[in-house]
Amino acid sequence: MKHPGIYLIGLTGGIACGKSTVLAMLAALGARTIDADRVTHRLQQPGTPVYQAIVNTFGPQIVTTPGGAIDRRKLGAVVFNDPEALKRLEAIVHPAVRAEIRRFLDEVAGAGKYATRLRPVERPIVVIDAIKLIESGWADECDQVWVVTCPPEQQIDRLMTTRGMSLAEAQARVAAQPPQESRFSRAHVIIDNSGSQAQTRAQVEAAWQQALIASHGA
Repeated sequence: MKHPGIYLIGLTGGIACGKSTVLAMLAALGARTIDADRVTHRLQQPGTPVYQAIVNTFGPQIVTTPGGAIDRRKLGAVVFNDPEALKRLEAIVHPAVRAEIRRFLDEVAGAGKYATRLRPVERPIVVIDAIKLIESGWADECDQVWVVTCPPEQQIDRLMTTRGMSLAEAQARVAAQPPQESRFSRAHVIIDNSGSQAQTRAQVEAAWQQALIASHGA
């Protein structure tokens, strides 16, 4: 039991592999979920300490209007080909995201602290969706790690379709990431998201049932 009071699943995978789709399926099955990318986006809103630190570091050219929202595509263009700039960005963002996720986990775990022998409360399953789950160290705190995968050509097509990237931009984003197979050695579950949504859902539901069994026995 790595986190008393909860059973923690880490969900990861390459860009545009379908992590959000799987996360939504898990939420529908009853998991408590938190999306690290959504947390990051929220923490970067105007008026927050993270927002101010990013603008101070990278300049006003990354915002839509003076004092306006950060343009994530502009910020991405700044850090994508500059490892040192990416490190500076991560040094600002990652501690704040980690603290927010930690607060969420503590909140969910605390919801069961009033359980009694006569009114037992089952440990909820919590899922963290994070593209850098392994690199950030979160995987070490998880009871299970799930990896979502699909072929690179599908990643590229999805980036072009859903994010409006050009072919060259999408290819560069996929090529810049670690090989998908590099995550497999840490995976308890691998979800192949190359087929239909029904096929993905069947895999998710089967793995969920096993997670329920594991959470009750842990």
